[in-house]
Amino acid sequence: MDVALSIGGIYLFILLGFAAKRHFAEKIHESSLVLLSIYFLQPLLVFWGLTRNPIDRDAVETPLLFVGFILLFLLLAAPLARRLFVDPKERSIAVVSSIIGNTGNLGIPLGIALFGEASVLYTSIINLANVFLVYTVGVYFYSRGSFSVRESLLNILKLPAIWFGAAALLFNLSGAHLPNALELPLEMGAYATMVLQLMIFGIYLATVRARTIRPGTALFVLVAKFLAIPLLAWAILPLWGLEPLLFNVLLLELIVPMAVMNVNLAALYECRPDQVAFLTFLSSLIFLVYLFAMVQWIFR
Repeated sequence: MDVALSIGGIYLFILLGFAAKRHFAEKIHESSLVLLSIYFLQPLLVFWGLTRNPIDRDAVETPLLFVGFILLFLLLAAPLARRLFVDPKERSIAVVSSIIGNTGNLGIPLGIALFGEASVLYTSIINLANVFLVYTVGVYFYSRGSFSVRESLLNILKLPAIWFGAAALLFNLSGAHLPNALELPLEMGAYATMVLQLMIFGIYLATVRARTIRPGTALFVLVAKFLAIPLLAWAILPLWGLEPLLFNVLLLELIVPMAVMNVNLAALYECRPDQVAFLTFLSSLIFLVYLFAMVQWIFR
């Protein structure tokens, strides 16, 4: 019950963003909020998240398996999307929306609720790996809707979050500690970023119209997220002889619904953010029922 209330409280900020856009309409410029979030606040969130707790070097197998699986799925999904979607923006949305999941705000508390405190080590480090997937693979694919391959690769390097993340990892692995005086400002910036991200999601949800909904793209994303990925994971992950806890955590983090960050990146690179917002909302709704089935029949 506590986890459900916590998640409900988080999504209250989505409702606030939705209500604000509906009430103030054109007075709210969502593009300005996206730029403020991505270029100024999210670097603080990334640095704070990657320096918050020491990284256990013995747990490196977990994020490597997670990233390796995602890259394998990309190799399978990208050629299929090229055949199914002529529009490069639709193609990008179909591919990347399937793999950028909400491993942080949703994955970590769900791991605790389902598998106990022992899951925190694994869910936290998987979330760190997902941060780098977001700012590399995510940026590349959302850019490809409007930019060339070269420009999309350069877009990865232009975002400050990737450099802040690399600096934070080096700082963490060096064993250094942040001065106490800096911890509170960083934490304030991190939480402000999360609130703003959720409100941006709500703002773009308010712009969704029937004509923006593409059934083909939605079907591709939902089948990939809730059928293809778990089936492939069920076939591959046991080959590593994983203990039940690690298997369950990896499977959970692979099937969590789309992350709000998808909306931010789609907005930044003009890759139909209203459509991405709808897909994020739809995957979150379906996940509520889907998770119950997974708990009953799939998780070990």
